[in-house]
Amino acid sequence: MKLVSFAVPAPGEPEARIGCVVRDRVLDLRAAHAWSLIEQGAEPTAARRLAEAFFPADMVHFLELGEVGMLQARALVESFASRLDAEVWTDPGRHPLLSPLPRAASLRDFLAFEAHVRRGYERRGQPFPDLWYEFPVYYKGHPRSFVAPDDEVPWPSSTERFDYELELACVIGRRGRDIPVERAHEYIAGYCILNDFSARDVQMREVQLRLGPAKGKDFATGLGPWLVTPDELSDARDLEMVARVNGEEWSRGNSGTSHWTFAQMIAHASRDETLFPGDILGSGTVGGGCGYELDRWLEPGDLVELEITGLGQLRHRVGPRPAR
Repeated sequence: MKLVSFAVPAPGEPEARIGCVVRDRVLDLRAAHAWSLIEQGAEPTAARRLAEAFFPADMVHFLELGEVGMLQARALVESFASRLDAEVWTDPGRHPLLSPLPRAASLRDFLAFEAHVRRGYERRGQPFPDLWYEFPVYYKGHPRSFVAPDDEVPWPSSTERFDYELELACVIGRRGRDIPVERAHEYIAGYCILNDFSARDVQMREVQLRLGPAKGKDFATGLGPWLVTPDELSDARDLEMVARVNGEEWSRGNSGTSHWTFAQMIAHASRDETLFPGDILGSGTVGGGCGYELDRWLEPGDLVELEITGLGQLRHRVGPRPAR
């Protein structure tokens, strides 16, 4: 399944809903569940209340339902797949997509690709540390800074070197602690494209003090356009990854070139601590997958498009520089 969060009109601010993408349309899971209950004889008001309780507006709460929620979502997709005229369907043009997890439980972003890490040390004139091979390291990002697909990304006020990062992310679907590598795949709810936007000059200053990055990263993160369940991918270790800026290809790589696997990252992250549904683990940048490696930087108005096999396309427009 391709799970999405999307916005519907509501008093005050738009309300988030959860849906499934089927042939370029979105099935509103809450509305479909209510419709199904009514068809089974339930009173409409009661059916809507039950559907609202079962399919919350927040993707994290949906993931907390575990396999029960996934099975019900699949059943609804199967039930309504041949009824595209039903009112439970919408399209992104009418109800725009949000980030699949507008409010994630947490964000851990790793450095899984050796080529990217090596290039960074080379650019800084530093030796590559052997310690990198001992465990998969990560930083903790801002879990509520996700920018919706096709939205504008704000230009940070303190940077002159605005960058993208071409990454893959997995989302945790089950609570777990001290998860063994061989069972880690059981805890993955799905995969997304991740764009870890970076203010490179700010980031490089922060990390000199042995903490961070913080302000160099936390202003915005792209995630989406949907959460793809593992059964939709033939092999998560063989996905082509491409980044384009204004239609020009800047980066290309493959998920299988990572030194660390998501199974190893999950096992490491869960050691002595609990992972929860809605936790996001980023792969880090694929080799050659950012402007920093290429010595090329984004400019205001640039259209950044990331594409990964089976995961779709994630697009964002870079906003204007703030007035000084």
